[in-house]
Amino acid sequence: MQALISLTSSRPFHLSPLPSKRPVPLPSLPFHYHHRHNHHSKKTHHHVFSPTKTTRLNTQLSSSPATTTTDLPGDEKFDWFAQWYPLALVIDLDKRAPNAKTAMGHDVVIWWDRQEGRWQVFDDRCPHRLAPLSEGQVDPWGRLQCVYHGWCFDGAGSCKHIPQAPPNGPPVQTFKEACAAVYPCVEQNKIVWFWPSTNPEYKDILMKERPPYIPELDDPSYKSAMGTRDLPYGYEVLMENLMDPAHVPYAHHGIIRLPKREVPGRAKADREGGFPIEITIETLNITGFLAKQGLGYPKFVAPCIFYAMPPSNDGSVSALNIQEVSSTKSQPKQRRHLLIFMCIPVSPGRSRLIWVFLRNFNDRVEQLFPRWMNHVVMNLILDSDLYLLHVEEHKIAKVGPSNWQKACFVPTKSDTLVVAFRNWLRKYSNNQVDWGTLSTGYLPPTATKEQLMDRYWSHVVQCSSCRVALKGLRIFEVFLQVISIAFIAIVAAAKQGLMSNITRIAFASTAVLCFLASRWLSHFIYKNFYFHGYNHAFK
Repeated sequence: MQALISLTSSRPFHLSPLPSKRPVPLPSLPFHYHHRHNHHSKKTHHHVFSPTKTTRLNTQLSSSPATTTTDLPGDEKFDWFAQWYPLALVIDLDKRAPNAKTAMGHDVVIWWDRQEGRWQVFDDRCPHRLAPLSEGQVDPWGRLQCVYHGWCFDGAGSCKHIPQAPPNGPPVQTFKEACAAVYPCVEQNKIVWFWPSTNPEYKDILMKERPPYIPELDDPSYKSAMGTRDLPYGYEVLMENLMDPAHVPYAHHGIIRLPKREVPGRAKADREGGFPIEITIETLNITGFLAKQGLGYPKFVAPCIFYAMPPSNDGSVSALNIQEVSSTKSQPKQRRHLLIFMCIPVSPGRSRLIWVFLRNFNDRVEQLFPRWMNHVVMNLILDSDLYLLHVEEHKIAKVGPSNWQKACFVPTKSDTLVVAFRNWLRKYSNNQVDWGTLSTGYLPPTATKEQLMDRYWSHVVQCSSCRVALKGLRIFEVFLQVISIAFIAIVAAAKQGLMSNITRIAFASTAVLCFLASRWLSHFIYKNFYFHGYNHAFK
């Protein structure tokens, strides 16, 4: 868990479009990415990291924040609606019922099509009276049924049944207007992805372009831990926060323990032990950028993916080293970590994070903890700087995203990744996400901390393991209370002489302990599944 935020990365891993066979690392190129097709006249073919088109953005020490940026040539614009977006983890989706999600301002419903044996993504509104299809059901025939008037749709969006239509009347269910809007989607890397356009020209987009593929997620030699959380601040702030290693010892003090580093020529200045971080940008173009940080190479693959790989505990490089491809079985297996963050724009002022931790070795300590306990830790990390980021976003909105470089003073190299991301936004997307026709002139109002840091609606209801854990803990809490009451009743009902004093004391003590345990468990449930406050002044 410490490796999650520290982002002390190593060499890059292999990122490629989904192959028909197990991918083999290329022996010569450190990165491989799918060439984009030209969906619009203003888009061209790009490599993510082209050695022939390199731009260096080195953040220098300066008294002027203007020197932290470099104007980048070109006038290409990033098309936010011609990209694949991750929607949800398959493990957290219920095949028995529709699942509601929002991404890129689109309210969608994910449901399991039994007839086709695959997930489908529809616009979350019935064409009849615009009722949300996510409130409906998957009927006994495997169709998505609207709960309002019972209209039923197959996986292609065709209306198969209108209960109100006379059997001998016009076949109104066959009309084009009766069809549900369908988004291109695919299950890949244990995640459901969707293409945010129902335009017919993108119906077969999967044949031309696939989401970024991470082979380690399908490699049985890697153990994976995955989770998701909705956050009350926007995509831009979420992405730059994950790209900022310098905030970890401060914003997450008391949660993430990092090794202390002695800085030559500097006496102890604070208890957290922050230190200079050398980061340089190797390449940057419309598809993202590659950076160098210590021994590693953090990488941003636009629009959603940012990853880094920390060194292993044994000191070896943890990421896939393509220069060491060998078929000799005598060579010891290299311990590798892989950290992946998928940042999804939900709506202005709202974002979703999908995190993935991968390792190719067994960690006996982590194996003792169920998935929901890992989520408790991750949620605590996210909560510890959640309010800071929410307020920060509102301050950026006041000065205007285009004035970020003027409002923020970023003079050290530890901010290099953040500056690069803001440069990428400025160069290719007018400093912000393009929401299309969705209004972007406002952010949701600031709520109370209890509302902003809510865990139940932002995570628990979306997580299969946390839902089950919460239900089980609630039942155990009631069980402890029942045992406490039962033991007290036994002691009170027992006549004098039928129960020894030792037995009475034992029963009474057990009743008190069960009651105290139920109170502690109630507090544990509230703190870890509903709301956990975080006061930095007392950490």
